Amino acid sequence: MKKNIQLLDCTLRDGAYICDSRFGTPAIKGIIKKMADANVDIIECGWLKNQEHVPGTSFFHVPSDLEKYIIGGKSPYSTYVTMIDWDRYDLDYLPECDGKSIDAIRVVFPHGKHVEGIEVGKKIAEKGYKVYFQAANTLAYSNDDLIALAKCINEAKPVALSVVDTFGAMYFEDLERIVSVLDKELNNDIMLGFHSHNNQQLSFALTMHFVELLNSTGRGIIVDSSLCGMGRGAGNATTELVVSYLNKKHQCNYDLNIILDAIDQYMGVFHEKYTWGYSTPYFIAGMYCCHVNNIAYLLDNHRTNAQDMKNIIESLSPEDRKKYDYDLLESKYVENQNRIVDDENALEQLANEIGNRKVLLIAPGRTTIDCRDDIEAFIEKENPIVIGVNAINKNYSMDYLFMINRARYEYARDVYPEEFNKVKKILLSNIHTESSENEMVINYNRVIKRGWKHFDNAVIDCLRLLASIHVNNVALAGFDGFKTKYNESYADASLPTLNTDGKWEDLNVEIKQIFADFLETSGVDMQIQFVTDSDFER
Repeated sequence: MKKNIQLLDCTLRDGAYICDSRFGTPAIKGIIKKMADANVDIIECGWLKNQEHVPGTSFFHVPSDLEKYIIGGKSPYSTYVTMIDWDRYDLDYLPECDGKSIDAIRVVFPHGKHVEGIEVGKKIAEKGYKVYFQAANTLAYSNDDLIALAKCINEAKPVALSVVDTFGAMYFEDLERIVSVLDKELNNDIMLGFHSHNNQQLSFALTMHFVELLNSTGRGIIVDSSLCGMGRGAGNATTELVVSYLNKKHQCNYDLNIILDAIDQYMGVFHEKYTWGYSTPYFIAGMYCCHVNNIAYLLDNHRTNAQDMKNIIESLSPEDRKKYDYDLLESKYVENQNRIVDDENALEQLANEIGNRKVLLIAPGRTTIDCRDDIEAFIEKENPIVIGVNAINKNYSMDYLFMINRARYEYARDVYPEEFNKVKKILLSNIHTESSENEMVINYNRVIKRGWKHFDNAVIDCLRLLASIHVNNVALAGFDGFKTKYNESYADASLPTLNTDGKWEDLNVEIKQIFADFLETSGVDMQIQFVTDSDFER
């Protein structure tokens, strides 16, 4: 008897975005077997791609590539599927269905391309495969669009059509609108599915709501999920939560113990290596119906803080948000950061106040605690101008606070108000452009130099500023280098992190390169002394 509700696990397909499909042969075999043993109705085993299959990946060239990953034979109770992008797989590679590996293919197409996508599905059906359609960014469809989509789907006679919350932007009323139209317009023998994304922490809630909306209609239902929610950006509804819900509330018979075994055996290594799931940046993507690649670009290339990211995404047109034009995005980032100010008076004031004095930069590193006696002895002997770099350190009296980042600025202001209010502040114009009392604002582009992923290092930016006013004698403390754990690196373990990917050693290597570039190209004969040990001194 055909089940009214079916569960589709998409770990090996949507999760492929996270690990570039490199799950490894044991994990691919194990996840497919565990899903079958747990009575999961539809197992999405990966993608079909034009390139040759690389062993250990879930990108397959032809269906027979998958055979060696199905151990112990196929379960008669599960349907084995792969997905194709409607215009990114050459159907000349696809042989007639022989039933030895996949039974069906899911075809995903974007808004505005449903006619072309459905034609691809018809050709797949002619080769003997069951066909499922995915209408990406279904939220963009008007009611008239949905009616036109349903008409084309009815003509194609697929197994199912799935609603896709591509940007994780839906609320309950959005899903209700879409489901009401499609349920009315689709033929009754075509199942209706739902694929969610967790940008607004609603993926599981929307999945439950979808089931409740359709459960009494008699229409077949498919809900997508993945182990631990593994999927691009904010990820998906989690298989373990959906299984528990369907078993308890809809008398389904999925084996949760086997699902949990699959997580224990195969998912831990991916959690250690990769990051996915809800985060503030992906919430911003959902709020603006924005493609996750835009968010990833701003994080990977600029470590953009949440407020700036919101402003940048907001500055894109609604259509541009749905695409990922990296040149456009870079120009918007530069526009957001490069707030031009007249800083000549600030530079003159700073040059007059520092004069020919030696300058000590106190960076946020842990050695400012561990080597406090050495630093205090240096200050007593040399009587330098003391500049705190991107953080307040209550152990030291500072003449200036140099800041390049709004998150650090607001943290210092809110957590250390007494010290913050009395110290003179040197701010880059990306924080704000109007000087208030005790503040000097310097053009952002005066002190940064692009060419590296993490180009805006605060210590080196401060050195560039000092070089521009001809300071030639500088000492550094707390410019340590990053450790493998964040709270090992800083004197203040609660300081907001500016590195989002956790690749600390890569960051150290890059800072060494930027520091070396400064020494070679600054054009100033600056004597630099290290008061505390530093990875960058070596």
